[in-house]
Amino acid sequence: MAVEEKRIFRIGTRKSQLAMAQTVLVKEMMQTFHPDSKFEIVPMSTVGDKVLDVALSKIGEKSLFTKELEIALEDGRVDFVVHSLKDLPTTLPPGMTLGAVTKRENPHDAVCMAPQNKDKTLDDLPAGSVIGTSSLRRIAQLKRNYPQFEYKDVRGNLNTRLAKLDDPANGYAAIVLAVAGLTRIDLGDRISHILTPAQSLYAVSQGALGVECREKDTVCLEMLEPLNHHETRLQCTCERSFMRTLEGGCSVPIGVNTSYTEVDGTLKLHGLVASLDGKHVVQDTASTTIDVSATKQEQYELAHQLGCKVAQTLLDAGAAELLTR
Repeated sequence: MAVEEKRIFRIGTRKSQLAMAQTVLVKEMMQTFHPDSKFEIVPMSTVGDKVLDVALSKIGEKSLFTKELEIALEDGRVDFVVHSLKDLPTTLPPGMTLGAVTKRENPHDAVCMAPQNKDKTLDDLPAGSVIGTSSLRRIAQLKRNYPQFEYKDVRGNLNTRLAKLDDPANGYAAIVLAVAGLTRIDLGDRISHILTPAQSLYAVSQGALGVECREKDTVCLEMLEPLNHHETRLQCTCERSFMRTLEGGCSVPIGVNTSYTEVDGTLKLHGLVASLDGKHVVQDTASTTIDVSATKQEQYELAHQLGCKVAQTLLDAGAAELLTR
């Protein structure tokens, strides 16, 4: 009697160390939930990986780290794609859907100090110190709290950025990175301290992984369902709706801080839009109660509505002007 071969499901990802580590996490979860299937990782490069000498905000493309992956998904070379959810545009291409959102790692920003500043915090650094980050969101918020520093773009994968920090010739006193990325590739020991929400609200969906698949691929959708982390998906649905309503991306300083209290079902969103120089900020905080007896889709709809509500409040308060500057 012939033994039926296991179907091989191909998982698309970027080639960076972090992207590969994140995809291995997803692959391991899939293998645990579906031991009778095989999973193969297919790495590829994106525009964001290839263009390293230009600031992300100046490339002028929202799908910097996702476009090539989605083309492979569309033409069937891969069955689903793993993204850092913060890189995935809030409006997906026709025929694509977000099949799963995994449990969120710490979403906050981390300060990594140069070796000579090892035991210091940002508050200890002298005026004129150079802080490296490629994020307009971080720059705008840090300029607001630390106007005495100089901010310089730093691109490349995490190891490349840390190497630039450690080389005295580059002049960085510190760089700011996501806690989640450092943690996932076992570089958490490079974190000098974590920025509080008062210092820097994090990026939309930072710390969460999103798995994208074809909308009509019911097999993959069913396979991905167990990977969903409900609390994370609620938070990210809210945040992505907030960003979609504002129509922001890498070129706009938008920050969020979201919490969900399972005991009473309170979902709370603090959203912010800033000018590039950090001098002008509009922000608002609102909450809603998630009815835990409702269907998941109904709960996600409430999260979506909260994101839209906070965004609209900011637009009414002048965010539109900041977004078009």
